[in-house]
Amino acid sequence: MFSVKYWCNPWKNTWSTFGKRVGCSWTFGCSCHHAQGSLSKKKQRTATSHLRRKKVPCQSVLDHFDQQYRLELGDLWTSARAVLLNPDFWQYGVMLNRFTAVSDLRRTLKTQGFFSVRLQTEESSAPPTQPCLKQPEGNGPMSTAECITKGLSDDSNLQTDCGSHCLQSELSESPLLQCYIHPYPQRFPSQAHRPSCLKQYYLLNAASLLPVLALQVKNGENILDLCSAPGGKAIAIMQSCNPALLCCNEPDPHRRDWLAKTLESFLPPSVNSCVIVSAQDGRYFGQSEPSKYDKVLVDAPCSNDRSWLYSPGGQQGEQRLRERAMLPALQTQLLKSALSAVCRGGTVVYSTCTLSRAENCSVVEAVLNDCPEAELEDLWEELAVSFSKHFCFSHDQKAPLQSGTIAPCDSRLGILVVPHPGKTWGPMFVSRIRRKL
Repeated sequence: MFSVKYWCNPWKNTWSTFGKRVGCSWTFGCSCHHAQGSLSKKKQRTATSHLRRKKVPCQSVLDHFDQQYRLELGDLWTSARAVLLNPDFWQYGVMLNRFTAVSDLRRTLKTQGFFSVRLQTEESSAPPTQPCLKQPEGNGPMSTAECITKGLSDDSNLQTDCGSHCLQSELSESPLLQCYIHPYPQRFPSQAHRPSCLKQYYLLNAASLLPVLALQVKNGENILDLCSAPGGKAIAIMQSCNPALLCCNEPDPHRRDWLAKTLESFLPPSVNSCVIVSAQDGRYFGQSEPSKYDKVLVDAPCSNDRSWLYSPGGQQGEQRLRERAMLPALQTQLLKSALSAVCRGGTVVYSTCTLSRAENCSVVEAVLNDCPEAELEDLWEELAVSFSKHFCFSHDQKAPLQSGTIAPCDSRLGILVVPHPGKTWGPMFVSRIRRKL
């Protein structure tokens, strides 16, 4: 059971509106192709039902994206558009849970054509420097991770580890972030939430692991995940290191419950003293806990291109487009708050799952202009070059401009993963800022 430190939430309505994004974690649609004339009646009904549920893009959102991204991305938008409009061809990754037995799972994945992507960094492989710390002082912690009997997703045919043997922490071992991907769209079953049973894997857009890699987490550090729900990146952090403290902050109560269940599904009780859930207003977190954390992740609320493109009904699409104009101000406040919460010499990583320049490079530029203690770090060689085999990154600032397009975002401000046929990961923007000593 994970503890929650409750705080006043004056921006509940604002966060709730923007916070309904799926984050950077998706369960992708089935890509099975049914042979004509060879289906049973039951399977035919299932296939027909699947076709009826096929996602239909919101025209107003698509028109807006066409107008904006043609200018910002040029030819890259043509390929990204083709991917976003074909959900059945989206790829996804399978992040393994180091706190469970996964040997059989690895064999299953390899049999189905999945392969492992090397994601470990040298910085996160050092032995623990200090034991887990007690929970920070403040308002008394309260438990919200209640056991539930109804599954959160489809049951998997894979064996889920239950019982005391799966609750033995592997903190004595060197953490290793392990993710398996497939070169083609493949349906892999999700696992249901079961009390006292840890899930073996987390389904996600593999590009969403890049912010965690950029954070370069180390054993024994105090880490803040400022906008944590639904919890995928918090789980990835725990796969990468043995922190002294991981604070997962989420002000919206519904998303916070989702976050707590995610943590309960992947982390054993032995790490409960290291992982807490906070309910603070992220814009003011830096004021209440200044210079406390070694690393801060700001996976900011954003206009999630994948989900917003399929807004149900024109009215919701129009509403989301109106909200989009207000997001950069919120994102800027969150990033500034993170810089206050991180210690001098510490690192802040800012990420979104949108292609929008206004929510990506422009936010980073605004914070750099207002915060003299902020120092930008270039991620191009470290991540873009290293992972170019798997992800498609937007062109560098040195690339020639096309007629009718605006200057591309300076890659020193951050890297942008653009969905591309055969590399359908993203969108994902990542920027890293260090607070000067």
